Amino acid sequence: MELAKLNPSQRILFNQFADAVANYRPPEWTDDYVLKWLVARDFDVQKAEAMLLQSLEWRQIHQIDGILENWTPPEVVKKYYAMGSVGSDKFGCPVWINAFGRMDMVGLLQSVSKRDYLRYVVYVTEMSHRQMHQNSLVTGKPVSYQTLVIDMAELSINQITKQFMEVGMDLTRMFLANYPEGVRRVFVINVPQIFSTVFTFVKPFLSPATLAKLSIFSHDSKMWKDALLEEIDASQLPVHYGGTMVDPDGNPMCLTKISMGGQVPKTYYLERKQPVPGNQMISDLIPAGKRKLIEITVDEAKSLLRWEFVTEEGDINFQLAYMRENGEEMLILPRDRYESHQLMEKGEIVCIYSGRYIMEFDNSYSYFRYKKLWYNIDVVKPTNR
Repeated sequence: MELAKLNPSQRILFNQFADAVANYRPPEWTDDYVLKWLVARDFDVQKAEAMLLQSLEWRQIHQIDGILENWTPPEVVKKYYAMGSVGSDKFGCPVWINAFGRMDMVGLLQSVSKRDYLRYVVYVTEMSHRQMHQNSLVTGKPVSYQTLVIDMAELSINQITKQFMEVGMDLTRMFLANYPEGVRRVFVINVPQIFSTVFTFVKPFLSPATLAKLSIFSHDSKMWKDALLEEIDASQLPVHYGGTMVDPDGNPMCLTKISMGGQVPKTYYLERKQPVPGNQMISDLIPAGKRKLIEITVDEAKSLLRWEFVTEEGDINFQLAYMRENGEEMLILPRDRYESHQLMEKGEIVCIYSGRYIMEFDNSYSYFRYKKLWYNIDVVKPTNR
């Protein structure tokens, strides 16, 4: 939805929302971009403000604003995560093609941590947002959306694993909370029968407005190519997708712009065996059915909180929260299960507030097995970074 298309009552609510967030709205955010948060909460000003504040906290905590300059993605995702930007649509929006069906999801999730996998998708999204800003400067018009082509060709049931579904749900929740209404159009092409299984899990999370932007096509290439060319000039699409664009060597898939995935070599796979605790680590036993809470006091805001942990006798649930002065819990990392008996888990956040942070190691789901936990926690003050 665009600002110019709001009715009078919606415009009043937008003005109220813009006033409410004026003090913490980044200067590069256009009115059309700010409007997305209001649309995502059905024009409820209070809910939209809370959503925006939580997302700004998320960006600071996880160092999103500097991710393009300060984070180097693992080589395996750059090579085998099947996605790329090819140009712009007729409205100036970046066009991204995701050759989803050609991705070796099992191989990717065996080669990087869940944290790095999610972070790479955020990295790509931030690249698209930078393109939106650049396109705005070129066209002289606000660009706040992207057009996405999802190619399901070669998708098989073997890719739809339990681990993939869990990561996919986390990814969906993260995007809905922090990148609302991010697409202008989504074209899903070459859809096989198995697609309905995947879509069943995702559909409940999507708003009616998002579903209205979605067009799904079977393997009838003429039909989906015609639909793409209605929205995207041929010069902005690879020949393989109905356009005129080719690589310098004439490749019609434009592999210099789009990774087409493929099987991940096992040489990239992470070594999964019982990790060896470091000499500096503290050990503790967590009985079956019990939890361990560790309170960390952070004296200075903007400090960096780092941790690493391993377990013996099985995996563990881990959660990190900040306790506000009023006793309210601000969840930073939701409870999730970590295979810390096979890989050493490491993480870091920026503590945007001083005060109490609570790490929780949860073994309550285990009825009979204790877990031996080894951990190290470090707080680095801003002046020491």
